[in-house]
Amino acid sequence: MRIATWNVNSLRSRIDRVEAFLLRHDIDVLAVQEIKAREDQLPLMGLQAAGYDVAAAGINQWNGVGIISRVGLDDVTVGFDGMPGWGEPLASESRAIGVTCGGVRIWSLYVPNGRKPDDPHYVYKLDWLARLRDAAKSWLADTQTALVGDWNICPTDDDVFDVTQFKNSTHVTPAERAAFQAFLDDGYAEVTRRYAPGYTYWDYYRQRFERDRGLKIDFVLATPALAARVTGAFVDREERAGQGASDHAPVVVDLAD
Repeated sequence: MRIATWNVNSLRSRIDRVEAFLLRHDIDVLAVQEIKAREDQLPLMGLQAAGYDVAAAGINQWNGVGIISRVGLDDVTVGFDGMPGWGEPLASESRAIGVTCGGVRIWSLYVPNGRKPDDPHYVYKLDWLARLRDAAKSWLADTQTALVGDWNICPTDDDVFDVTQFKNSTHVTPAERAAFQAFLDDGYAEVTRRYAPGYTYWDYYRQRFERDRGLKIDFVLATPALAARVTGAFVDREERAGQGASDHAPVVVDLAD
């Protein structure tokens, strides 16, 4: 089975790219983030004609997550137990959806950005990650589960084109990195770095993609049972190139039968 994750930065705007990507790489399951629409607003006819089903959670032009699958779409869960809310009034955002596809439980995650280390959104980000960790602990034993998506964290200095430029920014703070490491300490394995160590995100600013000044913030964390099935992974950098591209590239993981 071949699974992938991709922050598409508007599924409606990039539906043609998504359809072509699925067919070009023979993808079985694609987790998407920042779909920026409700499910009833999405143009799904092309995906459905190609044999894919879609589960999505979106509210408006912000956030939104979904899973596109041709190997089943069962037990759809929007949000996880204890997921904190944001805003006034406090409300859950569309940042997590879990679906079972071909026997694998896949969570498409869009971790809060955090904005700035002194911003309330940064506190929200750390709380969100802590609550996700609490929920994810119960998925570790004897399950094939993947936590995939845009984590908005660079776990190491190698995941940043110039860490000195981020000394006063989110994504690289000790607390964020510790929150990511906590999932690994609990038993999850990050399964893409071994095969695909390169960046997954390049800001549109100042030709960052063309100069390869990017970040690695899109990851696939797998339970031991699922990690044992991983045979390879790659970042499709070509999907970041050209007019109309998302600022993220898809990350693809191959699983043995």
